[in-house]
Amino acid sequence: MTTPLRDRATRLIVALTMATVIAQPRAALAEGPLDKMRAKITAFIGDKMQTLGGSRIIYKVDGDGLRESVATDLRDDVYKNLHDGHIAFSNLAIRDGGVDVKIADAKGRDQLARKLASTTDGLPSHALAVTDGGDGAVRLAPTDAASAARLNELVEDSIAMIEQRLKDSGVKLVSVVPDGTDRIRIFLPGVTDPERITATFARKVKVSFRLIDASMSPEQAQSGTPPEGSEVLLGFKDKRPYLVAKDSVLDGDDINYAAPGFAAGTKDPVASFRFNGRGTRRLAHVTEENVGRSFAIALDDKVIAAPVIREPITGGSVQISGNFTLEEANSVAMLLRAGALPGHLTLVEQQVIQPSAKP
Repeated sequence: MTTPLRDRATRLIVALTMATVIAQPRAALAEGPLDKMRAKITAFIGDKMQTLGGSRIIYKVDGDGLRESVATDLRDDVYKNLHDGHIAFSNLAIRDGGVDVKIADAKGRDQLARKLASTTDGLPSHALAVTDGGDGAVRLAPTDAASAARLNELVEDSIAMIEQRLKDSGVKLVSVVPDGTDRIRIFLPGVTDPERITATFARKVKVSFRLIDASMSPEQAQSGTPPEGSEVLLGFKDKRPYLVAKDSVLDGDDINYAAPGFAAGTKDPVASFRFNGRGTRRLAHVTEENVGRSFAIALDDKVIAAPVIREPITGGSVQISGNFTLEEANSVAMLLRAGALPGHLTLVEQQVIQPSAKP
């Protein structure tokens, strides 16, 4: 005999599964032109590899790191919903890629299920399976379809990051395509030292958000001794010095999306990014406590912006403007996204391919 919660959970799973099925045709339409473009690039690069030779590199994305990140975000979302809804709970924990929690009150369990259903509506990659374990025990975990969609998103984001970083390094003749479900294949015509390329991705991009230290000028700190707990960083574009706290109040793990765009009104190129639930709450707390101060947004210890905190930022979305060109805004956005990618890229294979012998 099924319990009311199990019935509700079943309805929730069915609704989320239907949303996944409905969304698939749209995804297929969106992927068609991308697949065609990749096929053309791959064919062109293949011809170049025949005549020039080059390098083939294969990376594996971090599926385990992705599952850990998804489970952590889910736990934080569950906690927020329970806390904000004043729902009594206990034993909230991550287990086997999902989240377990005990909610004694049936109305509280129903309220949590409805809230999570509303936040995942229309987002197949966030679909959840809810299981009633009895005695108020509830398990929430991504569906198999959602996990596959998240892995595909990670591969596509990693490809975009690889392409941008290679472009920033001056490598423009390249093919970067998916290779199976969790691997990425890179062809580089004319490149006979793949180690130079793999060194680019050996270290993860470091994204940090640090408060500006106004106790002395950056120039004084640069020519003398910075205050304890602070250091001088240079600007990404203007190369001017900034005196910032060594400790980061937020980092790349708190970002879940980044993309280039245009500022409303001026239409100037900007880099936009959005924090996950944990990052949104931390950003709201930090900005509320530091209104009037500046904080630096740094990529690999280069300050890309240092805005003044005018008011608490509670929505979790931020735009960075820095007199960027569109290309610079895209580069900054891709670096932010790279710093936000869960886990790391694992080098599976690198090989130098000799050109085909001419007849």
